[in-house]
Amino acid sequence: MKTSTNDLILRTTTTLIAFILLAFSIYLFLAGHNAPGGGFIGGLMTGAAIVLMYMTYGYDAVQKILPVNFRTMIPVGLLIAVLTGAGSFVFGEPFLSQTFKHLHHVPLLGDVELATALLFDLGVYLTVVGITMTIILTIANDQ
Repeated sequence: MKTSTNDLILRTTTTLIAFILLAFSIYLFLAGHNAPGGGFIGGLMTGAAIVLMYMTYGYDAVQKILPVNFRTMIPVGLLIAVLTGAGSFVFGEPFLSQTFKHLHHVPLLGDVELATALLFDLGVYLTVVGITMTIILTIANDQ
């Protein structure tokens, strides 16, 4: 993963495929908080897109574009998920109980539903991306 390739076709298709994977992962993340697996599957899709970019462009090039420490994403994601789950204790509800609110007539968006499950999915999403990328990059650097 330290070297990059000069193949123009691979670089061009990787850019297109990575964009499609990232857009689809955002869709899965946003659509999935009312269904099982939104943050998890979205995180896996994001991890796949980032791994594809690392394989095509090389480690150093992607680190310049995406200067993220994936190891710090893991505890941040876990903290968001646990705090969201424990936040229901404030209202006398069991752990991981969700609540939602409808906002009407939001400019440019119309009617919007805000759910605490989206925050929990954000924590899962960050944790999955952090763990996936930490494992892949650790394996790649040991070679």
